[in-house]
Amino acid sequence: MATICELNLTKNNPDISYPCFWEYKIIFLSKVDQKEVIYDILKDKEFKLTPSKKSKKGSYESSNLTVFVKSEDERKAIFSALKAKPTIKFVL
Repeated sequence: MATICELNLTKNNPDISYPCFWEYKIIFLSKVDQKEVIYDILKDKEFKLTPSKKSKKGSYESSNLTVFVKSEDERKAIFSALKAKPTIKFVL
């Protein structure tokens, strides 16, 4: 089993077999139409958006987005598009 130090020293990307379903954890500003934001990015791609948690003060809401990706480039492009949205505060 690798330790955190060993993982930080390796520059190898994880071994992901494509195509596959990929899950993103997204933190939205509250009171945002999350599905509309995702439709704007994914267009006609099928996806599953599952609400997760709300912040204590109600400022943020998190959801899990599952989408079928065909390649690493597509996975990274979706990640970048999610990060670029002003109503999305964080993407994992």
